[in-house]
Amino acid sequence: MARLKDDAQWIILLGFIISVSIFFLALIINESVLVGQTTAESVLELPKSDIHDLRNEVFRSAQISAEQAKFNGATSGDWYRDLVDISMSRKNAVINISVPSPINHWPYPQAYDTIYIHFNNGVTNYNEIFYY
Repeated sequence: MARLKDDAQWIILLGFIISVSIFFLALIINESVLVGQTTAESVLELPKSDIHDLRNEVFRSAQISAEQAKFNGATSGDWYRDLVDISMSRKNAVINISVPSPINHWPYPQAYDTIYIHFNNGVTNYNEIFYY
């Protein structure tokens, strides 16, 4: 009986190993794409820049209103109403800014006032307490 050559068996085994390793690499790459997509979606859902803009505008407006009230007497508090309207129309977010003090002099914060900022866009609910 003639001896069989086993060179072809090694080639078939090597091809099988390579195809299985390519399959696993494709599976890993597919999973990494899914993880990247869900991470990107969660980053898009968090309105970090909207909250940051709201905070900066509230602090800047409160500072300007306090200075105007100090030097020019009473000024109009239209900036608060404008902020609420713009945030609702452009960002579809409900905001509420309040200063609960014994003497309610909002929108003219005084020293040692506490400013409550509430932001809700349907997905993210953010509350902050700021001590003026």
